[in-house]
Amino acid sequence: MARGSRRQGSPRRRNRDRHGRGLRGPLYPATLPAARSRAERFDALVIEALEPIEARWRTELTQLDVAVDDVPDVQVEGEDGVVEDGNVPLARLLPAGSDQRARIILYRRPLEARAKDGADLADLVHDVLVEQIANYLGLDPDVIDEQ
Repeated sequence: MARGSRRQGSPRRRNRDRHGRGLRGPLYPATLPAARSRAERFDALVIEALEPIEARWRTELTQLDVAVDDVPDVQVEGEDGVVEDGNVPLARLLPAGSDQRARIILYRRPLEARAKDGADLADLVHDVLVEQIANYLGLDPDVIDEQ
């Protein structure tokens, strides 16, 4: 049989990769924390930072949503409710409209880029979240963060 040609009627089964090792599975089982993606770990960090604030200010925050986005959209000049580091937004507060609730959007990639390690990222997320909630409620951030 000539090279590159196959017999008709017998499809070639591929049970192994080209090095003969077989198909590989996930590196970590899904039950371990290491199997989560960076985005999933960041989402868990935001939830962890939000829980104590929400426990204390539950009634005031019923009309507020918190969301995470990877990167900010192109910024329009003169927007209010934006926490920035230089010219890069870290979070944005969108006020309630006629068809939507108020929303705080945290930007994952800019926040991760400014953090040195996981603990620094947790502190940064907490500080930005406290500042945005204080802006939403019209209070001083120290009042929100008081424990």
